[in-house]
Formats: sequence, C-alpha cells, structure tokens
Amino acid sequence: MTGDSTQTLTDEALSLSAIVASAPRVARLAARCAEEAEAARRLTPEVVEALKEAGFARHFVPAAHGGTEGGFEELTHAVGLVGEGCASAAWAASLAAYAGRYAAFLPTAGQAEIWADGPDVLLAGALMPAGQAERVPGGWRLSGEWKYISGVHFADWVLACSVVPGEAVSDGRPGGPPGGRPGGGGEVRFFAVPKPDVSVRDSWFTLGMRGTGSDTLVLSEAFVPDHLTLGRSAVHEGRAVGTDARCHIVPMYAVNALPFAAPLVGAARGALRAAHEQTGRRRDRRGNPVRDKPSVQIDLARSAAEVDAAELLVRRTARAADGIDEPGAAEAAVRGPRDLALAVELLVSAVERLFRATGTSGHFESDPVQRFRRDIDTAASHVALSFETTGAAYGAWALGAENPTAAR
Repeated sequence: MTGDSTQTLTDEALSLSAIVASAPRVARLAARCAEEAEAARRLTPEVVEALKEAGFARHFVPAAHGGTEGGFEELTHAVGLVGEGCASAAWAASLAAYAGRYAAFLPTAGQAEIWADGPDVLLAGALMPAGQAERVPGGWRLSGEWKYISGVHFADWVLACSVVPGEAVSDGRPGGPPGGRPGGGGEVRFFAVPKPDVSVRDSWFTLGMRGTGSDTLVLSEAFVPDHLTLGRSAVHEGRAVGTDARCHIVPMYAVNALPFAAPLVGAARGALRAAHEQTGRRRDRRGNPVRDKPSVQIDLARSAAEVDAAELLVRRTARAADGIDEPGAAEAAVRGPRDLALAVELLVSAVERLFRATGTSGHFESDPVQRFRRDIDTAASHVALSFETTGAAYGAWALGAENPTAAR
C-alpha cells in the first residue's frame, strides 16, 4: 500500500462504479435461480440478461466501440458481489468480461464486426490450444473440439485457440517459453467465431460449478477471415489494437488467474453468511444455542479471517494490474500468480471448515453451504490456480534462479 489517501480514493471510486452498484441485484437474482441453474447445468436466461445489463460484457470493451475500458479492481469487486449469491453466475460474469478484453487485441476490422451492434456482446473463450487450423485464401479453416468453455451456450462469439504452422513466437512472459507447442514450432492464435458456426457437445457433468455450462465447443471447418484472428503473444504482451487504455496494455501474467480467483472470494463470503445464519438458529441436543460454544466461535473466526486474507491478496493483484502499488515487471510476473493461488487455498480451507460444522443438515442439496463448497472445490482445480506451479516460479525468482519462469 502506498498510503491511506490512495486507498480512500480507490474505495470511493469503487462505490461510484456502475458495475459495482448493479452487482448486488444480479447476486440476488442468481441466488434465487441457483438450483434451477444447477439442474439445467447452465445459467437461466434471466441471469444472463442481468449480467449484460449490469455491464460485465462491456467492461473491458474499448471506448471506440462504446465500452467502459474499466479497471481490474472494480470488476474484481463486482464479480465477488455476484459470487455471494451464485459462484457460477460470478464465474460467467468474470470470464465474459475478460473475453471481451481479449477481443480488443483483434485487428480494427475484427473489433468493428464483433461490436457492430454495441458493446454488450457476450464472448466465451477457449484459452488452451486445441483443434486444427488450416491456412486458406483470406483466412483460416478451423475444426476440432475445445473442452470446458464456460458460457458457450449464451455466447454471441467464441474465441477458439489453436496452434498454427510457422515460426515459434514468445508468449510474452519474461523468460517464458515460445508461444507454440513445447519443443516445437508454431504460433498460438485466437480465432473469433460467430454463434451460427458453433456447435456444443453436452459434456459438463461435474460435482460443482454446474451452472457455468462449461460444455465442449465443436467447430467443423469454420472459416475465420484474417481480421478475426490474433496471435496469443499480443495478449501476453499487452499489445492491443487501437487503444492505449490501461486495461488493454497490461501483460497477461499480471492478470492470468484473476478471472478465476475473483468469483471464489464472493462464493466464500456467501458461505460465511449462510453459515452464520444457520449457526444462529441451531441448538445442540440439550437445547443450548450452538452459537455460544467457544469452539464454534473460533471456527467461524478462523474461516472469516482466511476469507479476509484471501480477498486482500486478490485485491492487491487487481490493484497492481490497475497500476496502483505496482511491483517491478520481474516481481509482478511471479507475485500475482502466487498470491492468487494461495488466496484460493485459503478459501478452500475456510469453506471446508464451515461445511464440517453444518452437521448432517449441511449434506442436503438444498443447503447453500454445501453448494458453495462444491463450487469452490471444483473451481480451485483450475490449472492457473495451482500453488505448486506458481509457488515454484516465485521461489525460483526469489532465490535468483537463472530462469525463474521456467517452472510455470
């Protein structure tokens, strides 16, 4: 922190943010629809529309196309508020916003096509390369399957990622490997594909985060013109097209895991609130209030402290991405990912403790604590949130290893 004045100004700006102000309404709606979303394994249309109306889709869209060009901290805070009602809705809000950020790296003509009808276009992204891209006159022919595409059912466009033939290029991380396949050539590129060319295979049968609808994207010889494709290295390096807004020039390493950690902070807060309410009503076998037991009080205090600590780590990463309290580039490349992975470990610990305290009643599907716990456990398995990987990279940097990002 650089001082109280910076913190106060930031908090004031957050309170005035339209997306933050709209988030509680989305959270209440998403909470009411959570069971329906779990059963359908995708968000309800009402929740999707509420996310659009709140401004999540437009948050990182360039101003030239009517977007907000918003900050990372305000988005992180808004996503967390939605997560207090439903982790799946918060996950969808977060990933839709960041997919809009990736589209800002497309050529000018591509941006104009995607946002021709306004900035509230919903995008879904496949960030890991799969499928096959074949060069054809005027563009590319794309086929294959991409797993775990959150929001693919309601997306107007998808960004599919694939390796194309050619020279290997840097992925933008200091000391990082080439952008192609490990040990081989080829550039990794994103391809923007409109909804009519997209098929979806029903494959998302999971323990948690069921409402994200993260099914499998299927493309069959979809033609993608050159103006709708971009090199992944541009995103890694923060080289957007036609905009110099802060949110478009931040290197990928600074925010890589932020879209996945932010929803979980809110989910943990939702679990805390539900646990507090349940504990206040419960009595032991002798009829004594459970809330009077020191062991229960201590467990709640420890979980609340872990959630607070996790939120501080996540918020610090978002503030650094906004240019507030920003470390040097070398440290930023390893500190943010480390902080976010540790934050998620703290959230898993906090909610697991709350769940154990719910007793038998907490194992019913109608209990919100168990839903938040399942959601957080599932989301915590995301590869970007592995502390073994991010911790190794930070430790190597701190100890002065020759290639501190190699472990990542």
